[in-house]
Order: sequence, then C-alpha cells, then structure tokens
Amino acid sequence: MSAQMSTELKAEPNLTPLLDVVFQLITFFMLMINFSSDNYDRRITLPVAGSARPIEDDRQVDEDRLVLNIDKDGHLLMGGEVQPIHKAVQTIKRQADLIKLNMKAAGKKLDATGSLPTTIVLRADRDASFSSVHDLIKACQANGFRKFALKAMNS
Repeated sequence: MSAQMSTELKAEPNLTPLLDVVFQLITFFMLMINFSSDNYDRRITLPVAGSARPIEDDRQVDEDRLVLNIDKDGHLLMGGEVQPIHKAVQTIKRQADLIKLNMKAAGKKLDATGSLPTTIVLRADRDASFSSVHDLIKACQANGFRKFALKAMNS
C-alpha cells in the first residue's frame, strides 16, 4: 500500500506550441526589417555641399518617399536597372499611377492641386549634368509630385 502512494505523477510540458509561436515571431520580425537602405545605390557619388544637413526629425515617420538615383551619365538607377531618360519617364509615371491607386484603395483623395503626398528624394551623382536632373524633376512634376528633397554630403 505504501508503494502505491509513493509513485509520483510526472507532468512534462509540451513545448511544440511554444516553439511554433517563437518561429512565427522570428519570421514576422524578419519580414518587418526596414530595407530602406536598399534604395540608396552605392554607385552614386553625392556632391559635397557645405549647407547640407540631415532631414528634420519632426517629419512624419510614415511619410511616403520615392528615392531616385541618377548616375553620372544622367540615367535613372532603379530596381538594379539602368534606365535612360525616356524609360525613366515611364517608370516615374508608373510609380505615380501606383501611388494614386493605393490612395484610392485607402479612401484618400488628392488635394485640390492634384499633388501627390510622396516626397521624391533625388540622389544625383556629382558628375551628372544639370539637364538630366532637370528633365527628371520635370517628369516628376508632370505626374503630380510636388515635394522634393536633394541629397548631398556635408563637407
């Protein structure tokens, strides 16, 4: 009788659901990594400007940005592809159409001027001609972009 009472029940936890949750969290955080540095092409050598300063922190965190890299020959570098000016204009139009479609899906409307809320960040090579940069800015403006930021290195 005493032998039967001394036997203890051992309860071992099932760790499988816990491991599943941990792996799902790891997968979630890996997918949420900020890949914004992928927009910056290392083939671009930025010009040096003494008045260059970092972007103010008071801007909205969720501000929509489109980074345009312009190489020394005046070509747009986007998605790992070198695009001449005529193809770059089509790419800019396509990006504007996608932004308008996303705004429509989110129930947002364009303002009275038809301006898109996206900021165009221009990263032009220091040897790029002004005319190529100007042509891309005009193409952006023709498609509704009104906010621009020019990148440069501080001396």
